[in-house]
Amino acid sequence: MGGEAIVKNVIVVIPALNEEASIASVVRGLRDRGLERIRVIDNGSTDGTANQARAAGAQVLHEPLRGYGSACQRGLSDLPPGVAWVLFCDADGSDDLSGLSALFAAASEADLVIGTRRMTRRSRDALSGPQNWGNALAVVLIRWGWGVRYTDLGPLRLVRRTALEAMQICDRGYGWTVEMQVRAAELGLRAVEAPVNYLRRQSGRSKSIDLPG
Repeated sequence: MGGEAIVKNVIVVIPALNEEASIASVVRGLRDRGLERIRVIDNGSTDGTANQARAAGAQVLHEPLRGYGSACQRGLSDLPPGVAWVLFCDADGSDDLSGLSALFAAASEADLVIGTRRMTRRSRDALSGPQNWGNALAVVLIRWGWGVRYTDLGPLRLVRRTALEAMQICDRGYGWTVEMQVRAAELGLRAVEAPVNYLRRQSGRSKSIDLPG
């Protein structure tokens, strides 16, 4: 299945918390690349995130239980028929969506495609110190524990729906991405990385010194 065919079978899940200044641009950027099914998960915003997302053409779901994993899990509820892939991305505009073509191209040979931000100097420099340190440590621990080499825990990732269901991810915080990659290793799934650029967030502030974003 080629990249263009995969796009038609993708649903996008975007966890969002107080990202009214950037969310509309993210949604429009996705729609410009042919992605029509876009879910923004409002994780308790106190600003206009939900209204901006809806006005840009996204479906908005609400998840009152705070946590990156909680929002992702809410986004996976009641997936429509025909969805074969789930694309996760951030709401703050830090994901360079021009890299999506590389993710879609790699998907034909994979169950999980991770957009890695650590393959270019530009992206490494855009990451904060805690992000660079946390990601580097996490992938080393995964390699030691499960024998699988990753370079990043990037939030921009494309997952086959059947693989995601098999993973049965439990974490409801920022360990969601770590658990996804560990479960992929445990299940013997085909995981690959595709280089993507990382941009400094368009607005707002990081919710924590989280690993994925």
